[in-house]
Amino acid sequence: RMVAAVLAGLSLLSLLTCSYLAWGSRRGGAGDAPGNLLGEEPAAGAPRSQPHIIFILADDQGFRDVGYHGSEIRTPTLDKLAAEGVKLENYYVQPMCTPSRSQLITGKYQIHTGLQHSIIRPTQPNCLPLDNVTLPQKLKEVGYSTHMVGKWHLGFYRRECMPTQRGFDSFFGSLLGSGDYYTHFKCDSPRICGYDLYENNNAAWDHDNGIYSTQMYTQKVQQILASHNPRKPIFLYIAYQAVHSPLQAPGRYFEHYRSINNINRRRYAAMLACLDEAINNVTLALRKYGYYENSIIIYSSDNGGQPMAGGSNWPLRGSKGTYWEGGIRAIGFVHSPLLKNKGSVCKELVHITDWFPTLITLAEGQIDEDIQLDGYDVWETISEGRHSPRVDILHNIDPIYTKAKNGSWAAGYGIWNTAIQSAIRVNHWKLLTGNPGYSDWVPPQAFSNTGPNRWHNERISWSAGKTVWLFNITADPYERVDLSARHPEVVKQLLRRLSQFNKTAVPVRYPPKDPRSNPKLNGGVWGPWFKEDEKKKKSEKSKGASKQKKMKKKKKAN
Repeated sequence: RMVAAVLAGLSLLSLLTCSYLAWGSRRGGAGDAPGNLLGEEPAAGAPRSQPHIIFILADDQGFRDVGYHGSEIRTPTLDKLAAEGVKLENYYVQPMCTPSRSQLITGKYQIHTGLQHSIIRPTQPNCLPLDNVTLPQKLKEVGYSTHMVGKWHLGFYRRECMPTQRGFDSFFGSLLGSGDYYTHFKCDSPRICGYDLYENNNAAWDHDNGIYSTQMYTQKVQQILASHNPRKPIFLYIAYQAVHSPLQAPGRYFEHYRSINNINRRRYAAMLACLDEAINNVTLALRKYGYYENSIIIYSSDNGGQPMAGGSNWPLRGSKGTYWEGGIRAIGFVHSPLLKNKGSVCKELVHITDWFPTLITLAEGQIDEDIQLDGYDVWETISEGRHSPRVDILHNIDPIYTKAKNGSWAAGYGIWNTAIQSAIRVNHWKLLTGNPGYSDWVPPQAFSNTGPNRWHNERISWSAGKTVWLFNITADPYERVDLSARHPEVVKQLLRRLSQFNKTAVPVRYPPKDPRSNPKLNGGVWGPWFKEDEKKKKSEKSKGASKQKKMKKKKKAN
């Protein structure tokens, strides 16, 4: 009896202590880490509550263009955050802006959203299909405040396509794919020009103070963090415009790069230096306002670099807009006090679609069974070093892009038409068909002149009519040895996998441009032009006209 009484007393004491600590952890100051009572830290990898999620997406940053990949461009902030976190060294995105952003926000491949061809153009009546549930919508369901700062590029032809209608509580940034960093004007073609800076659903003329966009977006992020309660979870999606062309940067960032002769590379370096400083300021704000200790910071580029615009993917092959590794293998890392294996390198397969289920699970959200995702929850892979649940990646199937003149069903063993541009990764193997795009290797010395000088580039002259390539990416990450002739059975297996994926594809959404999109018809601003009311009125008029015709016919018959 005495033993039972003692145990009961200890249990009660333990319960009271736990309750006190839990209550105390909710009373921390704005600058204190949640649950940091008496200076004690919770176990690494165990979120005290729903974590703050900060997703930073750079634009057109090349694989080599970070200090820890050997770049001559200094990126001390990125280097430090990556070194203290987990570097993703087998991480894939899509080769262009819209595809990567759509897959991030839906967790689905392009073939399952209809955006498998090119990007969404400013004049197209097109956007991310409205029947797709988005990442911010799912996070809002479990109590997150959701904010987006930066580049949208997922369509805006109607109001329902705008970021604030797709799950974000607030939006400050641009709708298009590029534009002037200071004036925020963009010309899609001669005399089709307009202003492209928005706050929520309206043009942000009041913020048009000639501030460089990287700095302006960072100031907005600081304001959001300062005004939000750090005890409530926040999802902050920061999609910087940098380092996409046009190549512009404030003068002081050129100081360390005067020795770079190539003007595009020099400007690009200055832009990246400014971006690195901006991310440092975001990190400082997370610490200052009490978010950092319970935060997960994810950094990613949206695609490979563009050598003609200063970017470098060396030693990878190809560039932005191609399905060679230089177009789709990206810089990526996760930095968080919640990681178990800090300071490590993850070489497991990770794709941009994986963030959707990973972040929803971390946020204690639910993924509906009827949402057929292409992404996987990879948090244990990243945080604990476990094997990735992912064994393959459909890089894309683009049925519209059939520029490989010699492609045929025969070349695809009767399984696949190799005129179609497609690429797939299964375990160690990668298969490409059709025309994968610009295929040079562009070494650092290519930027030594005013060029870049293509004489420095490495090339392989393929035999005429080639439309199938096979590589062992694990053994040959630079895609130098084509194995398609040596392993025809592997080629057939991957072609069958492509065919299986293609059976699940939805029709391509790539409408012709709409003249009503001209900013001149919208107060000089790029913005929604498709009016649902107009469509209803037209349909009502047509219905009314058809009724009148029927009445006239009846009278004549009578």
